Amino acid sequence: LKMSWFWLYLPLHLLTATCLCYSIKAPTTSSQQSFKADLFNFYHSLVLADGKETTIHLLKDIPKRYYFVLEEGRVLAPFSITVTPCDVPIEWSILVYKSPPARATPGDHDTQEVSEPQKASSMVSTIFNYKGNSVETYMGMSSHSALYLLEFLSTERDTHITVYLTTDTTSGHLYPELPTDPRIDVVGIGHTTVTLAWKHSPSVLQHRDSTQYCLLVNEKHNYKSLCAAETAIRASGMKLPPTLALPLSPYLLEPQQVMILSNSELSIINKVSSGEVRQVCMGTKNTYTVPSLSPSTQYYFDVFIVNLLTNASAAYTGTFARTLEEPEPKVAELKDGKVVHVVLDGKKGKFYSLQYQARHKKIYFTFQLCRGQIRVHITRNGKTVASENLSGLRYFSLKGKLLDTYLVQLRSTEESNSSVKVQASPHFHKPLFPLLPESLKIKSFSKLRTCRSVTIAWLGTQEESKYCVYRKRIEEDQVWREVQSADRCSGPESRHKSEKVLCKYFYDLNLQRAVTTETIKGLEAGALYLFDVYLFGPSGIPVRYHSKVVKTRKKC
Repeated sequence: LKMSWFWLYLPLHLLTATCLCYSIKAPTTSSQQSFKADLFNFYHSLVLADGKETTIHLLKDIPKRYYFVLEEGRVLAPFSITVTPCDVPIEWSILVYKSPPARATPGDHDTQEVSEPQKASSMVSTIFNYKGNSVETYMGMSSHSALYLLEFLSTERDTHITVYLTTDTTSGHLYPELPTDPRIDVVGIGHTTVTLAWKHSPSVLQHRDSTQYCLLVNEKHNYKSLCAAETAIRASGMKLPPTLALPLSPYLLEPQQVMILSNSELSIINKVSSGEVRQVCMGTKNTYTVPSLSPSTQYYFDVFIVNLLTNASAAYTGTFARTLEEPEPKVAELKDGKVVHVVLDGKKGKFYSLQYQARHKKIYFTFQLCRGQIRVHITRNGKTVASENLSGLRYFSLKGKLLDTYLVQLRSTEESNSSVKVQASPHFHKPLFPLLPESLKIKSFSKLRTCRSVTIAWLGTQEESKYCVYRKRIEEDQVWREVQSADRCSGPESRHKSEKVLCKYFYDLNLQRAVTTETIKGLEAGALYLFDVYLFGPSGIPVRYHSKVVKTRKKC
């Protein structure tokens, strides 16, 4: 049997797979219709659907082909093809196979063959080819009955694309329309914000209820399509909801994702290794200020107009901007002997700076940690002289030159707020804090506990000082809050008058005997009590011993 002209140009591996042969007839209109019907029936899995977006997966270096046939009986057959790469650049082309015109011959028409392949080859042509990762649309019109072959190839890695074919170019569009000028304008830049504006899509003006704008912010590069952006985010190791346009449920979010809903704007923040990726859908507003950015950081911004009915989208031309550098932190001045109380925001993690100019060669820096955990860094004329985490009460004795400039930088090392008291003074200045004992722990004696009393003891010093004892009845679930999160700089002025037990003076030149005890009576049986001791020095600023929790006996 002899093969028709058409089969000469189909891919060889497809012919082999069919194991079918056709007797060749002169291509009349009826035989062409029959041929197309057979082709559609046989190659149904390779026929490109009309009017539907098709997702196609490509393996590296393996071409993939799809076919479609224009409808007969129309004088002009318009069509358009839109291809959206969802990752790496691809190569794709459109070939057209046109039926040669029928020729009348004096012989048997049913057995006539096309004897000149060269003439048939002139009926096959490449009408379009492209290489890249941009969204491309080909619009064509044919006056002949023809079969079209689309060939796709990825040479970098396995990937996927979407293809949309339509022969109905008169009734609406799957993809929203972009304005004539699809650029995104950067209209404002701050230290932590960027304000964007873009021209309205004609689709928004016509179909306000079924379209919306979505913004993607990242620190890597711009994306030319929504599916390319989603593919990149998934490749970072997280899952995404089906589309930015759909209502997103917090139950669908991954641990690396944070959803924020405010002023009818939905934000999804993904924590990835290359930085944050933010997704914001803001309805039909065509301006937006991106908040909470990092200073001195370059960000890339992409706006997509999304059809809520079809999930199809179109991308504006992306832009980028660099936020302004963070301003130099304000530096407060330390004065001789003056106590500065500093509260640090743990969430921001910023340094708080204090500057001190020495009027003496030897300088004392004193730090009393009030709450949280704090890192201190001290420089003299730009060179580091001390750096460590603070714990309780800490002194630094530094020796330099007259008019040396010291810079003290403080930073919270935990997310909750921290606070500290700071003093700088020359060596002969009256000390801020009293002379401290070797330990600030309070000891209780278990054998001396009764149902109504508790005996405690604490160390003193060689310097006569005032000690005040306070007690407070607490519950089991209050222990952590009272002991761990208490403000260690707060003095007796923060306590209720009823909590005061007594105040006493004592000292001993022999440190081995500088210890005192006190029995607190009038307590309730089987109850928890918090005991505090405050030490007052010459300056009147108290030092709080470590709180002690003791429970009285239930039965005596």
